[in-house]
Amino acid sequence: MSGSDAILERLLSLHPKVIDLSLDRMERILSALGNPERRIPPVIHIAGTNGKGSTQAMIRAGLEAGGARVHAYTSPHLARFHERIRLAGDLIAEPDLAAILQECEAANGGLPITFFEITTAAAFLAFSRSPADYTLLEVGLGGRLDATNVIDAPRLSVITPISIDHTQYLGDTLTLIAGEKAGILKRRVPGIVAPQPDEALTVIEARAAKLGAPLSIAGQHWHARREGDALIYQDERGLLDLPLPNLPGPHQIENAGTALAALRALGATAEQTEAAVTHAEWPARMQRLRHGPLVDLAGPQAEIWLDGGHNPAGGKAVAATLGAMPRRPTHLVCGMLNTKDVTGYMRPLAAVADSLTAIAIPGEPNTLPAEDTASAADRAGLVAGTAPDAETAIRDIVASEPASRILICGSLYLAGRVLQQNG
Repeated sequence: MSGSDAILERLLSLHPKVIDLSLDRMERILSALGNPERRIPPVIHIAGTNGKGSTQAMIRAGLEAGGARVHAYTSPHLARFHERIRLAGDLIAEPDLAAILQECEAANGGLPITFFEITTAAAFLAFSRSPADYTLLEVGLGGRLDATNVIDAPRLSVITPISIDHTQYLGDTLTLIAGEKAGILKRRVPGIVAPQPDEALTVIEARAAKLGAPLSIAGQHWHARREGDALIYQDERGLLDLPLPNLPGPHQIENAGTALAALRALGATAEQTEAAVTHAEWPARMQRLRHGPLVDLAGPQAEIWLDGGHNPAGGKAVAATLGAMPRRPTHLVCGMLNTKDVTGYMRPLAAVADSLTAIAIPGEPNTLPAEDTASAADRAGLVAGTAPDAETAIRDIVASEPASRILICGSLYLAGRVLQQNG
């Protein structure tokens, strides 16, 4: 166990709840640390239900192509915690991470604080001590009361597509959820808004009007669409004819549009906008695995894919991506958390998958048991069974159909375990 792992384990026990949305504890610890959040490079703050990570990856690729140094904060991590904190382009080094976590632990003095809050404070501390041109800050959950929402005057606010998720924390209607996401908008700070359901957009526009925050809205101020093998982006500044995003899936067109709108608001060049769509990398979003034990196990004829989507909108995006691929037998290996709308996630997949093998997420206390996942798949119209682990599931699939397309899906936590074991 590394030095940072031992500290992270201690930090998990500082609050009885994993999630407890409030800004009070965050403001307390930041004050004890000398308010590092006031000394970080200009912030691009990103909220939304789906597409936050992909959109952030594209904005970062575009900025870096122009020579900018970019800090980035994302969650959750897949294989190692260090992935959450990127300093001027590079993942935070182990000694630096251990040192700032220790400093935050000391400043907190044993008081109740959630893991996400204290580690977000650590990220701010790291960002404040490393020179860069921008800070890309991804909301953890919601927006209004998220630990990242202590930035008074970001350079830009970005809201990616909103859908129903995390209802136990954010409310069970799009209107309520949009109210939480719109909480990142700040007075007179420009906002970029991805395609939204009407009821979500109404809430965002009302909040922006109250704050005098100018919005650039998909379908009104900018448009992004696929035409053949090109991405066409258009706004009041003109038209861009770009390659398709290298992140696979039809949904990446709207994520690319959102990223391009943000980059255009920051004055990006033509080279930067092209790099945004062609250079971005984002693991576990319809990622093809090309080497490692699982690929070896599947054999030369099979394809192994990995995706961390976990809500109904994520299921739709995965189904659309699979539906656009050349046809071959398609089998899902799926593990999900017990807090998700499992049947809602699976329903769109029933039209594109030949079977689903349910597994429990290894080492995850909130995993849904494989039997329950299989029952939900059955209700969604999928041919479903169970297996003790991904290896067994893959072995069984290729034994009957060697040239299968196998997608491991249902949770970022499962995707992280797969990347750890198959890295």
